[in-house]
This record gives sequence, C-alpha cells and structure tokens, in this order.
Amino acid sequence: MNRISRVAAAGLSAVAAVAARDLLQREHTVLRNFPVVGRARYLLEAIGPELRQYLVAGNNEERPFTRDQRRWVYASSKQENNYFGFGTDNDLEYTAGYPVIKHRTFGRAVPASHVEAGSDVELPCAKVLGAARGRAKAFRPASVVNVSAMSFGSLSGAAVEALNRGAALAGCLQNTGEGGLSAHHRHGGELVLQIGTAYFGCRDEHGRFDLQRLVDLVAGAPVRALEIKLSQGAKPGLGGVLPAAKVSAEIAAARGVPQGVDCVSPSRHAEFSDVDSLLDWVELLADATGLPVGIKSAVGDMVFWEELTALMATTGRGVDFVTIDGGEGGTGAAPLIFTDSVSLPFQLGFARVYSTFARAGLAEDVVFVGGGKLGLPDNAVVAFALGCDLVNIAREAMLAIGCIQAQKCHTDTCPTGVATQNAWLAHGLDPALKSVRLANYVRTLRRDLLKVSEACGVEHPGLIDTGSVEVLTGRTESRPLDEVYGYEPGWGLPSAADRSAIAAIMAGESPRGGSAPPSPTAAG
Repeated sequence: MNRISRVAAAGLSAVAAVAARDLLQREHTVLRNFPVVGRARYLLEAIGPELRQYLVAGNNEERPFTRDQRRWVYASSKQENNYFGFGTDNDLEYTAGYPVIKHRTFGRAVPASHVEAGSDVELPCAKVLGAARGRAKAFRPASVVNVSAMSFGSLSGAAVEALNRGAALAGCLQNTGEGGLSAHHRHGGELVLQIGTAYFGCRDEHGRFDLQRLVDLVAGAPVRALEIKLSQGAKPGLGGVLPAAKVSAEIAAARGVPQGVDCVSPSRHAEFSDVDSLLDWVELLADATGLPVGIKSAVGDMVFWEELTALMATTGRGVDFVTIDGGEGGTGAAPLIFTDSVSLPFQLGFARVYSTFARAGLAEDVVFVGGGKLGLPDNAVVAFALGCDLVNIAREAMLAIGCIQAQKCHTDTCPTGVATQNAWLAHGLDPALKSVRLANYVRTLRRDLLKVSEACGVEHPGLIDTGSVEVLTGRTESRPLDEVYGYEPGWGLPSAADRSAIAAIMAGESPRGGSAPPSPTAAG
C-alpha cells in the first residue's frame, strides 16, 4: 500500500492508481509463484551482451568491433587463416562514408604473391623522429605500428608485461600510458613515456613535477620519446581517480603515490597554462633528456592548434610529434556522454589538425601519430593517406592478448584478466603466450599494410596519397579523399627527401613479386 500511496500523492487519477495496484499485485503473484522465472530477467540482462555476441549478432552488427573485425585480429594473433571467403558482406553500396582504396595496374612496387610475404618486414617510419628539431636522441621508429598508451592500473600487470614482451618481439614501441613506468614495462620492449597531469613516476612527495626524477627515470629504462598527454579520445577534458582499494604497493611504487590512498589525475597540467608555456616545457624536457618530445590530444576547439602552429612557425620552439586520438578511441572508462559525443572522430579531427600544420609549412617537420580503431588495415590505410606517419593500437592489442570485448573494463571484473587488478582473474593471462600473439598480430597488420601499399604502386604506406582513396557517398557517387577533407596537392605525404629515403630502405627490405619469364613476343 505504501507504493500506491506515493502514486496517488503524485497526482495520478484514481483510475491510474487502481491500474498501478493491479500491476503490482500481478508482479507480486508471479514472483511468489514462479521465483525462478520471475527473476530470470535479471540473469538474462546480465548475460545479454554475451548472448548477443555469440548467438544473435551478425558479422557486422557489434560495436565497437564487429565479429568480423575481432575474428581477423584473433586469427592473425594465432597465425590462423585470417582470409574471408565468398566476397564482402559489407553493405558498401549503401554505406555513406565507406572508403575504397584504388589499386594501380602498373606501379613502382610489385606485390609478392605468397600469402606470408612481408610478414617479417619491420616497416619503419618514413620520417626520423626528432631530426627536424635536432634532438640529441632522434631516431627512426622501426615500426609504423606501435602499442598505444594503456597504463598499469587500467590494465593488469600480466597484460602490460605481455604487451611489452610482444612489442620487443615485433620490434615496435609501447607507450606506458600516464600511469608511470612499472616493472611490467621492463621486459625488453622500447618505450614512449607518457606524462600526464599527475606526473606519475616523475613527481615529488607533494605531487609536483620533478625534472631530475624524470631524467633519472629515462636514463634507467629503454625510453625513446616523451609524450605529454593533454587529452584522450575516451574522455577528453576529464581527469580520473584510481580508488584507494586498487592502489596496491606495485601501483604506488610505479606512480610515486601513497599505497591505499585515492590516486587522483587532475583534468589540467600544473606545469603550463597556455600554448606558449607548453612549448617552453617541451623544450625544457627535450634539453634535459635529449629525447624527442610530443603531445597527445583529442580534437575539439581548433584555436589551440592554430596558436600552436603560429608559435612553432615564429619562435623556433616546437613539438617533435603529434598524436591525435579519435573520439572513437576507448581504452579509458568514462561517462557515456564523453564516450559518445565529446571530441571529433579520428579522420575528421586528424584532417583538421594536419591541415593546420600544412598551411603553416610545418607538416613535413612533425611526425604524426594516429589512434582510434587504426589497428584495422582499412582504417590505417586511410590514416596514412591523410598524413599519419605512425599508427597506435590499443583495443586491437587487447584483443590480441585475450580480450573478448566483454566491456567490463570499468568494473574490475574483466573475465580474461586484461583490464583488471583482480589477481585471481589476471592469473589466467600468460604473458609468455600472449606476447607471441601480440607480435603475430602486429606483424600481420604490417604485412597487410605493405601489401596494400604495393597494390597502390608504392613501397610504403606513408607514400599512399589521398588520390589512392575515394569515399562513397551513395550507390552511384563517390568523392576523392582530398576533396572530402579539403587537402591541397602534396598534403599527406612526407618531404621529397624522406620519400626517397624510405623508398630506398624498402627496396632492400621487402620482397618483390613479378611474373613468369617474358616470351620472345612480349610487347615490353
């Protein structure tokens, strides 16, 4: 009767109140007489995602990764058959925005025919990171595919170790994420150290940034570059809190925070407050460590990027690389509104940022890194055509080491031990096995990128131009990629010198295909 009284008090009519009473009585009768059936709805709701994933959903229905996309990653990581038969089941004729890669009948590069050809090619970056600004420890990244920022704390120690060992096997870089450099990052893989707003691993006892601790940290680990995190695609503009219960002794040691106390990441940096002071800090870090220094950001307001390029063009200060994280990126747990609606998707955001650098004459001096579902070959090819020099993989890397897209990352109950601090769950993840699977996946992605590049008539994905991609706008119409994003001729490509250098490198690295010997009557 109490519930009915509240309904009546809300001003509902007597008829509505009677109807509500009858409904409550029927529900009570069902739950009393059929307790299992009555409560089964809660069980079905709890396991609904798994039922849809394995029994109901079609090959292209699920998000963020479809069944076909996950199958390709899983098969690649296990070195199983990752081919698909009987043609595409994508509804490309009616899908606006669908990218189509245009192969060339004749080109400089001829793809090799064997299915495994190119698997062992490292596929280095077309640019030398840090060279344009004369950094003491400038280098050419050995792989265009690298592991994106995922912190120890968000991922289990076993998962971080698997990623690091896998990066070492594949010859690629692993980004530490903002959670600091832990013991799990020290298994042979080279690192990009991310510095977030809390300065984990390089802060003093009061939480302030400590330059000397940073210098000491990078001197004792295989850190190749520093990345200042401004924002990320999953939750741009937000900080974060790791609850006290999750701040173990291991995490406390890696982050330089007290054990068992809430670990807070502020939403803004304390070391700089505008673009000018950001560039001062970039140069401070580069001078102190000799390392290339870049920034990571999702894309929203373009004023920041306009100010950045204007100061870089006139003051002699600047970043060595820019990592653009698309709004579809998602390894960080966040409120739904931020996950769904804050920051631009990768292609749109990246094209705007690249265009801003290109108009300022700076695009050839900066290494551009992309993130946001770029661990799939078709997305990665479009990213390279738009001007990416490197692509970062996050969720695809998680899939390669065992993630099943359960989407429980924010609950600490990840069933595969990837995104949890629960020791019992994480115990099931074997770093020795999963590291090999990550390496297999990275090599396969690089192989596919190389094959597509050669099909487009060039030696390297960084040489794919916007003319090689069209975007469908309907069943009977399409637009070239450069027209879609307002690119001018030559945009999206490295400098002429870098193009020549990477073509020469690839001539000695990648296998070449060909044909049968020509007959005496061959035309040419």
